[in-house]
Amino acid sequence: MGGADIERLIALLARLPGLGPRSARRAALALLRQPQTRMLPLAQAMEQAARTVRTCSTCGNLDTHDPCGICTDSARDRGLVCVVETVGDLWALERAGVHRGVYQVLGGTLSALSGTGPDDLNLAPLLARLEEGGVREVILALGATVEGAATAHWLQDRLAGFDVPVSRVGQGVPMGGALDVLDDGTLAAALTARKIYS
Repeated sequence: MGGADIERLIALLARLPGLGPRSARRAALALLRQPQTRMLPLAQAMEQAARTVRTCSTCGNLDTHDPCGICTDSARDRGLVCVVETVGDLWALERAGVHRGVYQVLGGTLSALSGTGPDDLNLAPLLARLEEGGVREVILALGATVEGAATAHWLQDRLAGFDVPVSRVGQGVPMGGALDVLDDGTLAAALTARKIYS
């Protein structure tokens, strides 16, 4: 349609979540129409991010520093740890402004179909924090999916030996819903109405 370079750009854009072939074509066309003001700054920002952004060794967030800005923020309540599936979920909760504690990004949920087991989850930093002491509550803010529920149940059992209350986000998260697509009000209601496991 427009040469190999354009087709390659469209194919790469189509790999991004939420972009199919048509959306990728529209995005590529918008970039190509204004390469100096859209495409080149985007390419430079992507190259810079690829060099500087890293995973926080404490919580699993993405930042240009390790530990990340959330983990080093002295105003954060380190006794309140919110466990999320992905960095997108962490960002959604931060956008809603309802959690002033710290986080643990698991990097996925347990799933027999996709072959994700307990060893694939980023749980070691959370266990280290619990062993050090000072954690007053662990909040499980996982999506209301079968995998999220299975992971929450497994985590509840795994954390039972630490004598720390484990809660789960409450109302507002629909079955099958992912946290990063919910509005701020729903996220705030879900985190405020969390329930302690007995």
